[in-house]
Amino acid sequence: MEKFAVYPSLRDKVVLITGAAEGIGAAAVELFCRQGSRVIFFDIARDSAQKLLDRVSAIDGITQPTYMQCDVTNLDQLEESASRAVSQFGRVDVLVNNAAQAGPDSRVPTASVTRASFEYDINVNLRHQFFLTQHIVSTMQKQGSGSIINMGSITWRIPATEIPVYTTCKAAIMGMTRTHAREFGKFGIRVNSIMPGSIATQRQIDTVLTDEYRAESLGAQCIKRILVPAEVARLMLFLAADDSSAITGGSHVCDGGWVGDA
Repeated sequence: MEKFAVYPSLRDKVVLITGAAEGIGAAAVELFCRQGSRVIFFDIARDSAQKLLDRVSAIDGITQPTYMQCDVTNLDQLEESASRAVSQFGRVDVLVNNAAQAGPDSRVPTASVTRASFEYDINVNLRHQFFLTQHIVSTMQKQGSGSIINMGSITWRIPATEIPVYTTCKAAIMGMTRTHAREFGKFGIRVNSIMPGSIATQRQIDTVLTDEYRAESLGAQCIKRILVPAEVARLMLFLAADDSSAITGGSHVCDGGWVGDA
């Protein structure tokens, strides 16, 4: 395996990640475990979660994650799972609000958005981030420390078309990140967001990473190759570690130079 940074400050830290059975979240679970963190991950997909657990358990010398089945769009279930995680581990040092979805049903023009589809996209891409943060931040306040990482997207910066509600959610996450960084900073809590570009998760490959979209992505990026989930997860590690102790309130782009920091 290639050698990347080791963050001693992440050893034994309790890390909670949502939507982590596949894709970027799954890469994050594995990489935090490789750092010696104690990882809890939420996901609705039990079969995919079990595959991840099996894969990580086959890696020698790393910590093993804890899986809790949870539908993040069900706020009662989300709060109950968060309470159970805090009760079991006693603290949460890092919260990664990763769960999101932008499948084919979300990729429609504004005229085709219904009230039901709007509400669903808001719930799966934005609402849970706010309310899980609200729940976990009280624990972080008692600790006097914590790092919250919200997953955004470059879609609103491109700006992408025919994915209007998802794009709206991802723009809102930047505002939420900035206001929470200001509100929670006095408690020693840092809040940042990550804005990935076109990342070749299995879901992307199966649903939207067509030859046409691949060509568009590579044409827009400065780096002329497809990006992979671990590249985003490694940015998560840095923002979670004490190495980034002075960094908060930022939205950090990981897109191969598609929009850069413009």
